[in-house]
Amino acid sequence: MEEKQREATWQEEEEQAEVAIWKYAFGFTEMAVVKCTIELGIADAIESHGSPMTLSELSSALACAPSPLYCIMRFLMHREIFKEELTTAHGSPGYAQTALSRRLMRHGERSVAALILLESSPVMLAPWHSLSARVLANETSPFDAAHGEDVWSYAAENPAHSQLINEAMACDARLAVPAMIHDCPEVFDGLGSLVDVGGGNGTTLQTLVKAFPWLRGINFDLPHVVSVATESIEVEHVGGDMFLSVPKADAVFLKWVLHDWGDKECIQILKKCREAIPEDKGKVIIVEAVIEEAETDKLTDVRLALDMIVMAHTNTGKERTFKEWGFVLGKAGFCRYTVKPIRAVQSVIEAFP
Repeated sequence: MEEKQREATWQEEEEQAEVAIWKYAFGFTEMAVVKCTIELGIADAIESHGSPMTLSELSSALACAPSPLYCIMRFLMHREIFKEELTTAHGSPGYAQTALSRRLMRHGERSVAALILLESSPVMLAPWHSLSARVLANETSPFDAAHGEDVWSYAAENPAHSQLINEAMACDARLAVPAMIHDCPEVFDGLGSLVDVGGGNGTTLQTLVKAFPWLRGINFDLPHVVSVATESIEVEHVGGDMFLSVPKADAVFLKWVLHDWGDKECIQILKKCREAIPEDKGKVIIVEAVIEEAETDKLTDVRLALDMIVMAHTNTGKERTFKEWGFVLGKAGFCRYTVKPIRAVQSVIEAFP
């Protein structure tokens, strides 16, 4: 009986493997086709039309040949990125928007287009070919191997790529920060000023000062980043180096910054953040993924994928477990911290001196 059960289990696993392996052989096609969708502006065209579009209408609007467009749309429809509905004009089958396709529009509060365009850019794809070298030689960065310098130096010398990064981080801010405001607004109670370290073009702070108008915002990033940030009354842009000093404020805010660095660098950054806040009432607010190895949820795959992304794109970066966050915070001199999940990939970590 046990032998038959083992045989049945083996057969089931073999059948599953026969199908699953193709995802790993051709999985790159999903990113490539979604990138194509954004570049063509398919979701934007259907949204502007205001109703489902036939293949003929869509190909005319996009000024492209109907035959390859049909193949693209068939691929996307199969993955339920778009759906079929009857058109209002002819009653013919047409392509209609979904909640997922609207996230592929160039603009919009829920758009993820900028993040997809960054991660699918040739610059960010090239390091993946050296991922095994990173594993075999721990100090070798795949990004360095591909481009001869780290991602920050490359961005400083290539304004177009720097803009891609800033737009992608702003894209994530439009997703994560509203979730934070909704799920734990008390984090900002009693604060008069907030410095966003690595704040990019200031999107995060603009969102926060709108929700909490009593806050004075300081957007702190590398000089070449803040030099192109949009000026505003509510947010002051300051250029500098977080490894040297951080502007003083009631609280320091870091989103998707510390995962780019190893423990040594993280502790150094956190010590500078600690120096910037009041000893009695200050705190550091960290918005980062927390890997829960014993528990999983619907975003666990995303967090584990992020861990691979920072491995490919940084020298020592990694996503951290609850225990690993406790280690770097303790070494940086923080005596207490809390972790609050929000409806996003990240959690909110509050660290107190």
